[in-house]
Amino acid sequence: MSLDRRAFLKSSACVSGGLIIALHLPGCSKPGRTSGEPKTVAANAWLRIGTDNTITFLCDRSEMGQGVYTALPTLIAEELGVDLGRIRIDFAPAGDAYKNDLLGTQITGGSTSVRDAWLKLRRAGAQARTMLISAAAREWGIRAAVCRVENGFVVSPTGKRASFGACAEAAARLPVPNDVKLTDPGNFRLIGTSVRRLDTPLKVDGSARYGIDVRLPEMLYAALAQPPALGGKAASFDDSKARALPGVKAVVQTSSGIAVVATSWWQALKARDVLAIKWDDGANGALNDGVILRGLERATGTAQSARRDGDADAVIKSAARVVKAEYQLPLLAHATLEPQNCTADVRAEGCDIYVPTQIQQVAQQAAASAAGLKPEQVRVHTTFLGGGFGRRLDVDFVPAAVEASKAVGKPVKLLWTREDDTTHDVYRPPAFDTAIGAFDKSGKLIAWKLRLVGPSVTARLFPAVVAKSIDPFAIEAAANYPYDVPNVSVEYLRHEIGINVGYMRSVSHALNCFVAESFMDELAASARRDPLEFRRALLSKQPRYLKALELAAQEARYGAAPKGRFHGVAVMSGYDTYMAQVAEISLENGKLRVHRIVCAVDCGQVVNRDIVVAQVESGIIFGLSSTLWGEINIQRGRVQQTNFDTYRVLRINEIPRIDVLLLDNRAPPGGIGEPSTALVAPAVCNAIHAASGRRLRSLPLARHKLA
Repeated sequence: MSLDRRAFLKSSACVSGGLIIALHLPGCSKPGRTSGEPKTVAANAWLRIGTDNTITFLCDRSEMGQGVYTALPTLIAEELGVDLGRIRIDFAPAGDAYKNDLLGTQITGGSTSVRDAWLKLRRAGAQARTMLISAAAREWGIRAAVCRVENGFVVSPTGKRASFGACAEAAARLPVPNDVKLTDPGNFRLIGTSVRRLDTPLKVDGSARYGIDVRLPEMLYAALAQPPALGGKAASFDDSKARALPGVKAVVQTSSGIAVVATSWWQALKARDVLAIKWDDGANGALNDGVILRGLERATGTAQSARRDGDADAVIKSAARVVKAEYQLPLLAHATLEPQNCTADVRAEGCDIYVPTQIQQVAQQAAASAAGLKPEQVRVHTTFLGGGFGRRLDVDFVPAAVEASKAVGKPVKLLWTREDDTTHDVYRPPAFDTAIGAFDKSGKLIAWKLRLVGPSVTARLFPAVVAKSIDPFAIEAAANYPYDVPNVSVEYLRHEIGINVGYMRSVSHALNCFVAESFMDELAASARRDPLEFRRALLSKQPRYLKALELAAQEARYGAAPKGRFHGVAVMSGYDTYMAQVAEISLENGKLRVHRIVCAVDCGQVVNRDIVVAQVESGIIFGLSSTLWGEINIQRGRVQQTNFDTYRVLRINEIPRIDVLLLDNRAPPGGIGEPSTALVAPAVCNAIHAASGRRLRSLPLARHKLA
């Protein structure tokens, strides 16, 4: 991405030869305008139609492979009556206008992008359509009601045609209508189909620009030396050897380490290697896996109740039969393909950052603090993201880039190595959970209790959310326990472990679904019931769960696996989406092979079928990598894994057959980028039990000998 920074700012503020029509959405204020200026409105997402007939959509969500670059403008195009290919996409700047109403800030996470945009962007497209038709109808002296739109034109009953560009200026002078009619789902042209992704050509021909691609005039590069122990700091350092190397321009002590700034990144990296730094390990110098696990096992304190139906504790005490199991899950790394990076350009009057981020306003605030500026003086230029998975909801890599740029007075690109990325992640929290089930004398399941223990991501990033209530992102796939059991207790005990943890794809769904659905199989075995039949009987009041379960079982031919193969099942809802998975595995001489995963999905109204299927497949692959090998180990406060040789992910030849089945449903869209990740571990582990009789209550499976 080669940019003249001032030319970029100038060009991004206008539409060449055109006129901006910005569309007001609920909750947004309308600024005033002077006579002769185009009508502009601060909006969560806005549409620009130029007199040259260009149509531009400002995408206010980050594109990290999940498809918002296509799905969101599809909502606009559907209502505007144009082919998707007619719309140009730019990434929106940072600002309150682009707030995600489901999460309260400008953020791409929680599988919320389409859910948040479903009505807002369709309404925006319908407003533009109404205004353009009204402008053309006034020019023709006819009623707007008799006109229609047709791929960039307003068309009259007699066949007169006026391009959107020709109508744009007149339309901008009209009031933005509040009451607009949305397209009936029965008449959708684009929504629900498999429209080709708009970012695919860019990624094929190399024109898609990621943070790692950014180039600015006079730009320098920085490599950052960070404390080897998590939470440590530099006590002292000698940079004389580094400064003597070719190309080195500066050595800057930043808030997170020592940055070497040079004319190339390789020069900066080589100079970093010769820094003589004395590190202070801090409080984590003695931290290791055993300390973390014992802390979780022995955690005391008052747990917070996430759900209480009936009196599970009393029923368990007097039950005819009680089943109890403990489950343990490890720290995980995000392992995004594009390492963390940020390009900063700090000047006295302001700062620009070019960054692959999922959370623009937090990045803006972090940059402002590092530069000594006000947030409104920082412009955030969002690039494509080479993987997100929640890692880029943290902005720990932003301040050092800003501090380095401020120190040298030039743009600086800070780029982490893969090893930096693995050893200084904000890791998926570990957990130590206890599940208890109770049966009466007739064999009916009458009580279920789940005790969750682990650190809170939300307490660190958004402390106000948990100041007076339970962390909602710690109890997912637990508090909404779907089975028909009269006495249910779900409680969460927050226990911090001394290192920063972060949100990861599916967040606590992956933790809690593993526990809940593994334990459902244990309860089925205790009741001497088939796991599928056991679930089916307890889901009779949950039709969306049940339909997904039935469809997945039917497609997988549950109960009729090929010789030597075995099935395991899991169900879950999250992000307003309902899923069931059946895993088909074999065990030969202690070697596990996952042959097939069938996933039935009810995500409400599908916007783009191919994108939904791709995201379900992607989530399954992500979840299977973690199930098989995912684990971060700590010794003396230091992460032991460094790269993909020690932190394994699935290779293409290791991916099983994946079948995704979409249930038809006109309910509002559910989230799709994350839920399939969570069901893989319990489905596979339940299949292993079917094959071997062994219950595996900890992950990853690489820990266990399966012979």
